[in-house]
Amino acid sequence: MDHPIKRDHSRFRKIVKGKIRDNLRKYVSGGEMPVPKGDGTFKIPMPQIETPRFKFGEKSQGGMGQGDGQQGDPVDGQPGEGEPGEGEVGNQAGNKELEVDLSLEELAAILGEELALPNIEPKGKKTLEATTHRYSSIGTVGPDSLKHFKRSYREALKRQVATGTYDENNPVIIPIKSDMRYRSSSTKVEFENSAVVIYMMDVSGSMGDEQKEIVRTESFWINLWLKSQYKNIEMRYIIHDATAKEVDEETFFKTRESGGTLISSAFKLCKEIIEADYNPSEWNIYPFHFSDGDNWSTDDTKLCLDLLDNDIIPSSNVFCYGQVESRYGSGQFYKDLMTKYGESHDDVILSKIKNKEAILDSIRDFLGKGK
Repeated sequence: MDHPIKRDHSRFRKIVKGKIRDNLRKYVSGGEMPVPKGDGTFKIPMPQIETPRFKFGEKSQGGMGQGDGQQGDPVDGQPGEGEPGEGEVGNQAGNKELEVDLSLEELAAILGEELALPNIEPKGKKTLEATTHRYSSIGTVGPDSLKHFKRSYREALKRQVATGTYDENNPVIIPIKSDMRYRSSSTKVEFENSAVVIYMMDVSGSMGDEQKEIVRTESFWINLWLKSQYKNIEMRYIIHDATAKEVDEETFFKTRESGGTLISSAFKLCKEIIEADYNPSEWNIYPFHFSDGDNWSTDDTKLCLDLLDNDIIPSSNVFCYGQVESRYGSGQFYKDLMTKYGESHDDVILSKIKNKEAILDSIRDFLGKGK
């Protein structure tokens, strides 16, 4: 039976998860994100929950501590001792923020429940081999660290009984070297799905800090969900204006250029990365492109559609385009993609992201098909 404290702790964690789920939309739209701790868990501030604690009753209720004395008297009863405290009396409530740790699986479950996301079932992809070693058998040799004491004791007992040296009046069991047993590993080949997410973002002058913050927040939660679905996942980042280049994650969200926009430059680089590093028969591939919808010309848009039709879409589980609304962006590229693929195309998902409040709805658009 579980200890009462463990049951109380479990109930409290359920309350915490419920609060996070209830406030997930507000939490995401505020731009806050869980902070990874490096041990597979994430730290989440929860200002609306107080840690359970004891509270003292009113004086009129009687009980302990209700003896003689006036407010302000020294505790030891010696008047005049002690100096008054320094500083002014505050009139604001203290910071009661509570930080809780949740695992990736717990956070992903909250996101999945809130958005009713289906689990992803990879289709048309081979799985990659992974060799694991499980200590599921017993051997007669091995290091002391793998010694199986119960099995060694049993072998010694069997030997002494068989040889007639066991004395039930003095049941001393002394294992010898031949009695020793060790946990032994068996090699097992398992298959696990691998995925790569290729993020592309327009960093031309019309994409401001607010737009990039929306992309940063949305990509974090997309990554969180995909990591819960795949054992092995990689992230690649491409930025572009009139030219494209691959960068690290930090550069991806901080770079801003002032040039024009050629979306095809990003699609060409995405195609090259897939061809060089990710065999579509072995990898689940997720290209995401974020832009405010401006492109240099209709000729470049036609080139983009050709790259999607001939290279990117056939190699990918799904291609996702998120259009982040900007006062400087025309939004034309969304219209062009909608004209080409419509809303019912299985391998292309389009989403308009008007502001931070629309992030969760956009995530549902992208992940709701379970592809």
